[in-house]
Amino acid sequence: MEEDTDNSETPKAKDVNMELEEILQLIADLDRKRALFNARGLELRTFAKRPPERFKAEENAEDASRSASATKSSRGQGHQLTVPYSVPRALAVPPSLGGDPVSPELAVSLRKILFGNVFHIFNYEWKKSFFKFREPYSVLSYALEAERTNSDCYGMQSLEEVDEKEQERALASALADILWTAGDEQAATVALVTSECCFTPLLDYKPDNFTERLQLFSFARKEDTEKFIYEHIQCFKEEGSHGVILFLYSLILSRTINRLREDLDRTTTHLLQQSLGNFICRQALLNLLLTGRANPKVFNGTLLYDENGHLLEHPLHGVLARSDVGYLHWSREQLEQGKLPVVGSMLKTPKLPIWVCSINDTYSIIFSPHRSLLSDWKMEHLFHLYFYNGQSTQTSTAVLTIDTHSHHWELEKRDVQGDPEKRFPSVEMTIRTKWEGAAIDWNGTVPFF
Repeated sequence: MEEDTDNSETPKAKDVNMELEEILQLIADLDRKRALFNARGLELRTFAKRPPERFKAEENAEDASRSASATKSSRGQGHQLTVPYSVPRALAVPPSLGGDPVSPELAVSLRKILFGNVFHIFNYEWKKSFFKFREPYSVLSYALEAERTNSDCYGMQSLEEVDEKEQERALASALADILWTAGDEQAATVALVTSECCFTPLLDYKPDNFTERLQLFSFARKEDTEKFIYEHIQCFKEEGSHGVILFLYSLILSRTINRLREDLDRTTTHLLQQSLGNFICRQALLNLLLTGRANPKVFNGTLLYDENGHLLEHPLHGVLARSDVGYLHWSREQLEQGKLPVVGSMLKTPKLPIWVCSINDTYSIIFSPHRSLLSDWKMEHLFHLYFYNGQSTQTSTAVLTIDTHSHHWELEKRDVQGDPEKRFPSVEMTIRTKWEGAAIDWNGTVPFF
């Protein structure tokens, strides 16, 4: 009788176990979703406004977490929950590498100098950003690819023969050079991420599971900085690395919080600002990247008096010296509002013929492989510039011919009706802030930006 009773209860026991497993799975799913919302700091009103994008972001994050976990263990080894947007273990450095863990006080200072408070954190667009080159040996192999952020490039045939190792060496050199300049050419700090948190977050601090895991490495020689970055280049160029955020932290730490506060003025107290749900770079951060100082204005020097000659209560900080890479700015909206800032000669005339261009709030690069363009005035009569906007839709570098002695561009465009962008392309208007009145030939390419 006991044997018959045991046999009759076995299916029920199996059913109970299956139901228990289903309940546990539901709990795990709920925990995963709760962690997702907590980690990203979503609020009900934000969720209600942009549900399609949020769902897409969540799906992308979950896919990335699954793929990262799959490299360490198979799916049959249980249900291991991973925090969305977490850095893959392969890209986290071990504590034995050395360096100094970030302190809670420094984490708070980083948040404040970036966002102005300790409650904002980097959003999905920032967390997924890393330094990504175009395909090696392609016509754009010299260039970084961008989604919403800046792009940078480093004469012309040789640039089309760049292999992956050369790309990595160039990236390490460029990052180290920027950090070294920010450190007044005396020191640099590189921030990487570890697998464990370095401190317990304070009650008035919103954790992001990233800043709390920073490990800081300081260097007193530029060569050592570049060597270290090259040895850990995957931490900046691999998907999931948060490479752009890591470099931004490295840039701030190389400049130091105290020097950044001295660079800024009353018009700008932190480096990022909110715009349409995203955090974008203020001019001070762009100037920090270009010149090594986070001065908020684009004019030369320090402005002590207003336009009426009255002494300003607080001086406005502009650019103090020429940098290797220049800067040009043009905005159709600002022009129509009469608020287009005039970029000073320090930024317009860099040491190298390379200019970062802010064109209607997006960023592009124009450059020339001929350094004599900046030292021989005869070169500026007729010359070529190469234009690259960082977007994956651009398949080749646009070659523009600049003629500064033929002032017929306005006559050619005057009779064209319709879209102002077709009459006066924004790229051309940007170039004319440097070479006033220049005629620009796209050499068969349809003008774009």
